[in-house]
Amino acid sequence: MISGIFHSTYEKDMALRKTHTQKIRIAIVIIFVLAFPFFANRYFLTLANQVGIAIIGAIGLNILVGYTGQISLGQGGFMAVGAYAAGILTARMGMPWWGSTIAACFITALIGTLFGIPSLRLKGLYLAIATLAAQEIILWVVTHWRALTGGVDALVVPDPMLFGLRMNTDFNFYWVTWGLVAVVTILTVNLFRTRFGRAFIAIRDQDIAASVMGVDLFKYKLLAFAISSFWVGLAGALTAHYRNIVTWERFTVDISVLYLAMIIIGGLGSVTGSYLGATFMTLLPAVLTNLGRAVKSVLPVIDSIIPFIQQATFGIVIILFLIFEPEGLNKMWKDLKDYFRLWPFSY
Repeated sequence: MISGIFHSTYEKDMALRKTHTQKIRIAIVIIFVLAFPFFANRYFLTLANQVGIAIIGAIGLNILVGYTGQISLGQGGFMAVGAYAAGILTARMGMPWWGSTIAACFITALIGTLFGIPSLRLKGLYLAIATLAAQEIILWVVTHWRALTGGVDALVVPDPMLFGLRMNTDFNFYWVTWGLVAVVTILTVNLFRTRFGRAFIAIRDQDIAASVMGVDLFKYKLLAFAISSFWVGLAGALTAHYRNIVTWERFTVDISVLYLAMIIIGGLGSVTGSYLGATFMTLLPAVLTNLGRAVKSVLPVIDSIIPFIQQATFGIVIILFLIFEPEGLNKMWKDLKDYFRLWPFSY
């Protein structure tokens, strides 16, 4: 009797989806993603686009924090670099939106690498404070370098056009966003099947032991900052082209905390956790807002306190996950899969 999963070839052992159940699940997800825009209204398409951008940003942050163990509170600042780089290159230099998006990713990777230099000497809380300083430095530059960014005034970005179509409509941008989500996911999953990804994980688990085994800490920490910032810059660039307006208020330290909460709630060191956490934290405010509207007739005062309810719920959710499920939604998803895989046995 077969009592486990066994592979007779290297190809099967190295496959991303090793069982038929996993292949069926991913097929269902792909079919849902492809069919969703044809049935969803504009409101749900907007939410789907926001979730897609959040997933890309969360995967980028998870590479640095979850997989490499380098705590970062500069997510909002690095997203601002990507957004402003894409906006300036498109609006003022006439670069096509897809070209400015690629360029913004490399620019953000360069800036992220520069701010990652202190990671050789700093770790833990000290590194978190250093990246928080990066967040504040970037926003200060954005708001004071008027000749380049426009200062506190909004930067207007032209509509992204492709073959005569305006790509930042909710329907068209859905395909752009989720196509890039698929690319980012595949590249990130495969990254941790290479020596670079294994080096990141070794640094996270015990950097001194990794160094003794020959891992160049400085090189791989900077590489982690670069790759993480590359994806974060992509999220920022997509935000700029989708919204048509770039303003520093979209990239405050609150955004850095929000993305850190996404990967904590979703699950550190997990691409699936990035999906779950980004979806959960993006949809939570929308759900609370809709609930507030539903009870508005009974409690008219609800409109004025909804923002405070959202903030309180945000904090409570983080605390509850840290106490009761530190490994996040990804662990809950694994437990659910294990339950059905082992049922009716309890072991």
